Amino acid sequence: MRRLTPWFPALLGALLLSAQEAPREEWVQLFDGKDLAGWKAKIAGYEPGENFADTFRVEDGLLKVSYAGYPEFGGRFGHLFYEEPFSDYRLRVEYRFVGEQVPGAPEWAYRNSGVMIHGQAPESMHKEQEFPVSIEVQLLGGDGTNPRHTANLCTPGTNVAMNGELVTRHCTDSTSETYHGDRWVTVEIEVHGNRLVRHWIDGKIVLEYAEPQLDERDPDARALLEAGAPKRLDHGTISLQSESHPIEFRRVELLRL
Repeated sequence: MRRLTPWFPALLGALLLSAQEAPREEWVQLFDGKDLAGWKAKIAGYEPGENFADTFRVEDGLLKVSYAGYPEFGGRFGHLFYEEPFSDYRLRVEYRFVGEQVPGAPEWAYRNSGVMIHGQAPESMHKEQEFPVSIEVQLLGGDGTNPRHTANLCTPGTNVAMNGELVTRHCTDSTSETYHGDRWVTVEIEVHGNRLVRHWIDGKIVLEYAEPQLDERDPDARALLEAGAPKRLDHGTISLQSESHPIEFRRVELLRL
């Protein structure tokens, strides 16, 4: 039998000890698959905490955005806010679009939803406000035929910088592929305060930008500035969007950086 060199057992032991001591990534489950504990709804036309027609619900272990109780959409854009604001983190969301868009909804909202980051608190929104001032990671589903990127950027009441220049257009497409049908899609959002934000799909960066900030041209952003909010956004709320097309989430988890 071949004898081991004298130093090999010691080296093997050191490697095993190092592996045991290496810090493990600790993902926090923002959605536990059981209920909406820690979350608060804010729907246009309603007070914070008023979840009209059970729009946001948990069924079969999934967080669902449902319009089963809507006679028609009626401009009821909504958001489900997590209770704690965050600054530096990685957020992982797994979603799929299902069913048909609710009657009376705008055509552009077909298979359209989003994850809002660096957002304002729901209590700071006025009753009729449709979207929180925030950075939106826009989630889009394919129409079965045409290319349609997801994990795009939209900026309700905000601006960002790309390549050192201020970007004031409302939406910017990512470089993702199109996801047709009801397949599950996993999007990761890497956030470093005010310095850098990246959108990831399938291990690839599909969009990145920096310096999220309030847009003084927007009345809701102006109201925040007048109330003393800083122009640069280095932290804020996370919320999931209700924009007229049913969508399901089976994972919402966060890793603090």
